[in-house]
Parts: sequence; structure tokens; C-alpha cells
Amino acid sequence: MAQPERNEQQRLRPAPLLFEPSAAVSDPEHFFDLESMEDPKELLSRATELTLAFRAATDRAVEFQAIAAAQLADPRRFDRLTTADIAQRAEWTEDYAVKMVEFGRSLLNEPRP
Repeated sequence: MAQPERNEQQRLRPAPLLFEPSAAVSDPEHFFDLESMEDPKELLSRATELTLAFRAATDRAVEFQAIAAAQLADPRRFDRLTTADIAQRAEWTEDYAVKMVEFGRSLLNEPRP
């Protein structure tokens, strides 16, 4: 998996993800009320908003995974983990864990706005 590119476009906040009521979650056919939308224009618009929101959430979560991996692999930690240990915990390959540690280090070294 390629490292996500950080740019201003990723930082835009798409439509908020709304939590579904517990009754709706128990219905496997229910998904953010999309199934009940009759107007295809409205359906396309809301589905697109959700797609963008999920992509942004995924990108952000990957960044946090990378930061955590870098912190866990930090040689200054007395309890640091090897990349093999990190890979096992995150259910990654060891090669991917190495890349995530490197990506996380680059995020940690980047000045924050």
C-alpha cells in the first residue's frame, strides 16, 4: 500500500458521518438511510458525501496508525517493539510495518500547523 500523500485537499472536511441509531444498525439492509432515498440525485449526493467522509476518515486513521507504529518502534523507549511485533499486533506484513514506521516518523518530524 502506498503512503497517503498529505495535502490540503485531504484536510478538507467532507460531510460529517452521522451515527446510526442502534435499531437501524441491527438491520443489515440499513446504511445511513440511503436505502430509503427515492430521488436518485439526492441518493448520489449523499452517497458521494459519505464516500468522501469515509476516505478522509481512512486517511486520518492510517496516519494515526503510522504515528503509533513509529512511537512503538522508537529506540529510546525501554519497551520498544520490533517491526515484527508491530506487524503481528496490527495484522500487517513486516515489510508494511517497516513502511508504516518510516511514514510515522516522517509525520512526527513534520512541523504542525
